[in-house]
Amino acid sequence: MTAAAHDHPPEEPCEEALELYARALRSGHVPAAEAEAYPCLVDSGLLRPDPRDPHRLGPLAPAVALPRLLRTVAEDIARRRRQEARLAEAFEPLLALAVPSAHPADAAELRLLSGLDRINQVITRTIAEASEEMLAVQPRGRNPGEFSRPHAEAVVRDQSFLDRGGRIRTLYNHTTRHAPAVLARYERLVGDVEARTLDEITERLLVLDRAVAFIPANRDRTVALEIRHPALLDYLTTAFDRLWRLATPMYPETVPQPSLNGITPRQRAIAALLVEGHTDTVIADRLGMNVRTARVHIAKLAATLGSASRAQLGYLIGRSGILDPEG
Repeated sequence: MTAAAHDHPPEEPCEEALELYARALRSGHVPAAEAEAYPCLVDSGLLRPDPRDPHRLGPLAPAVALPRLLRTVAEDIARRRRQEARLAEAFEPLLALAVPSAHPADAAELRLLSGLDRINQVITRTIAEASEEMLAVQPRGRNPGEFSRPHAEAVVRDQSFLDRGGRIRTLYNHTTRHAPAVLARYERLVGDVEARTLDEITERLLVLDRAVAFIPANRDRTVALEIRHPALLDYLTTAFDRLWRLATPMYPETVPQPSLNGITPRQRAIAALLVEGHTDTVIADRLGMNVRTARVHIAKLAATLGSASRAQLGYLIGRSGILDPEG
């Protein structure tokens, strides 16, 4: 084998090189001449010169070698992410030249947006061009927090949209009905604004004038998908409208959620997830609350139904009828 036949990154040792490394681990060393055909072993540090014999190479312990290689890979991923962000930033004005914003129908039907700053810029610009309707799904997570500067900037942006005659409808989790940031938002907005809540909602969604939509493209929301495809827009708006009809009004007029035989709506939602076999963590995540709050509700539900164990609780939920549609 020649060095040219092993032209690959040092952090990706080839199969033949790993076989030689394994032999070095078993015997404690290998002849330096044998490693000449596998430069990846020396470049990666898997084989190192033996200070006692210049003609031999000794192996680096796997427990030390693996973290080093993984760190190299992680650094390469970080570098490529920075490169991705720079490319996205560089091509943003070029995309605008190729597809004038004055003609959104001519824009690409699907576009990937990378980086929180770029995502916010595109959304802000698109809202500034809209004038009819804004549909939003806002899963606020477990800690909506206090009203802050980003919230204030969003209110100014949305108020400008309302002043142009637009209409805003937003869906939240039930758990955010009394969140300070959410309440402060509606204290400041003036216009055709409505909000409703559900136990469980979809991931974040924004639809403007039923002509363009934005959804997250990864879990941490640092990548988003801009959608202008008519069929996808119709699907998303139809899904929103159906969730809206099922939701409980929150603003401008709050409708109380009635209890049933001492079981609150929140506890009924938890009960439904319990009988499906979900853990406390999954239940908390899906209902937008922290795990401790979820466990408090589970304990209260168990006390109400007279359950002494998790297994018995599922049985008693089924017997109680609290999940029946007519209930």
